[in-house]
Amino acid sequence: MDLKGKAIVVTGASHGLGENMAEALSAEGVNLALVGRDQAALSKSVEACAKSGIKVKGYRADVADEQAVVALFNDIEKDFGGIDGLINNAGITKDSLLVKVKEGKVVGKMSVDDFNQVIAVDLRGVFLCAREAAQHMINGGREGVIINISSISQEGNVGQTNYSAAKAGVSAMTVTWSKELAHHHIRVAGIAPGYCDTRMMASVPPKILERIVSTIPVGRLAEPADIAGAALFILRNDYFDGRVLEMDGGLRI
Repeated sequence: MDLKGKAIVVTGASHGLGENMAEALSAEGVNLALVGRDQAALSKSVEACAKSGIKVKGYRADVADEQAVVALFNDIEKDFGGIDGLINNAGITKDSLLVKVKEGKVVGKMSVDDFNQVIAVDLRGVFLCAREAAQHMINGGREGVIINISSISQEGNVGQTNYSAAKAGVSAMTVTWSKELAHHHIRVAGIAPGYCDTRMMASVPPKILERIVSTIPVGRLAEPADIAGAALFILRNDYFDGRVLEMDGGLRI
């Protein structure tokens, strides 16, 4: 895909990976529809991208709400005249062991609410945004690209039953949609980041962070720019389809 002048939607664009990917795209001349729930942070992201001279607009929306997502993509279609790409990045975590055991007795359990909330945003939200983006691309007769953000946790990670299940589902949907949408000239691919130097990791105690980094063969956390570079590669390379690009520094959980 020739990126200049294309209209691409980025969800979860208020912070971290989404914000960084949006700025990288703006530098390539991409017009951006940025989606997030934190209005103040979203406005800052819009301002940063606007410095590149591209068209950019922020949209506050809950990607887990079907009607909100339908309205969101209708609004983006009207504002930009069409949609050429989607980076399905919005996600949350609510980590907990399936059961917490102390002295041989279960003293806590992962709540159904925590499980459902992560599945709603990280799995249903990805489904809803991809469905609406594909509809607008097809009806508009536009070739397009959908990039879903999975995670190394798709293989299963301690304390992340909900997140791991959601991200494994995201990777499976990526392959499924690539097969379904190829004849409509829409490519679907994914990125599975490992541990990234984002706000989420900033809360990890130093000793635990040091132990995590020691397990990564390249010897460091991923920078958001590393993930943004992967997104640019997928968007540009018209032969990359139906695969999830693992960006984990060689780490396997």
